[in-house]
Amino acid sequence: MKILIANNTIIPVHAYGGTERIIWWLGKELGKMGHEVTYLVKKGSECPFAKIIEIDDKKPFAAQIPADTDLAHFHFEMDETLPVPQITTVHGNSSSPKTFHRNTVFISHNHAKRHGAEVFVYNGIDFDDYGKPMTHNKRLYFHFLGNAAWRVKNVRGAIDVADKAGVRLHVIGGSRVNFSMGLRITLSPQVRFHGMLGGDGKNAILQASKGLIFPVLWHEPFGLAIIESLYFGCPVFGTPYGSLPELLGSKPYLYPDRKWNGQVDAYQSEVGFLSGKKMELVEAVKEADQYDRQRCQDYAVENFSSRRMAEDYVKLYEKVLNGEMLHAEAPVFEPVEGEAKFLPLK
Repeated sequence: MKILIANNTIIPVHAYGGTERIIWWLGKELGKMGHEVTYLVKKGSECPFAKIIEIDDKKPFAAQIPADTDLAHFHFEMDETLPVPQITTVHGNSSSPKTFHRNTVFISHNHAKRHGAEVFVYNGIDFDDYGKPMTHNKRLYFHFLGNAAWRVKNVRGAIDVADKAGVRLHVIGGSRVNFSMGLRITLSPQVRFHGMLGGDGKNAILQASKGLIFPVLWHEPFGLAIIESLYFGCPVFGTPYGSLPELLGSKPYLYPDRKWNGQVDAYQSEVGFLSGKKMELVEAVKEADQYDRQRCQDYAVENFSSRRMAEDYVKLYEKVLNGEMLHAEAPVFEPVEGEAKFLPLK
């Protein structure tokens, strides 16, 4: 197939940028499978394994798609009718009522369900980009990985959990002084900040970490930080929101009848622990050494490779090229009435 992958950003990305890395790995795997890939992306992009077309903001997207394209795969929402078969992957959460194209794909089961949809493809990563994890090396601290400027990522909560557990925390994706969150200054000497960090620098920190502390306050659509951490043998300690329970293969923890807003609020699995109660996360963090690091890595490789992601997308491409719609009816997102902007961590 001749596949056009479109996103309104620059590739490759070297620090923070989940969607950019996903489309890079997807295109790379599709090429290995024998498909011809072209990227439609922002000026300044470059790629050694696929052709680049720079987005022209003055032209409709329909006019920028090569005539011999078999299918266009957009990774941002747009309202145009294209001259070729298309699918669109939605990577973020919606906040206002919205109707989606019938060939829309989401990135986890929970993400799809919350948008009135059924079709999803888990993100996958190219493990070759991360080197070989050392699962038997000495582990010295825990880490937080995410854009700390987003309050929903809750770096403050991660710091609090680490402090109460009496462990050191390395924050990747934030700084000690943060004005975007209303002048947050972190004074604890147990916390070290690394700013936006990618590549070997990030990998080195994960290589020596005991686990990811990830107490998000929203319904996480997917969370690459989870998969990256597991690959380095780091169990995950977070909140039970969005995709987290399914990504960790979790089961209700001890008290399945204890619910928050209709959802179970504590889960366990062989690769992590989730709870809506802070002190339960604190106690779980203290027991991090009980997790099998090699099993964490194996779990990530088994379930979240870029090859598996590409194969799943090819199945959807083939359906669309055969004239099928991915959804029988257009998915519709309706906000949950009364749901707080920030989910609780008590």
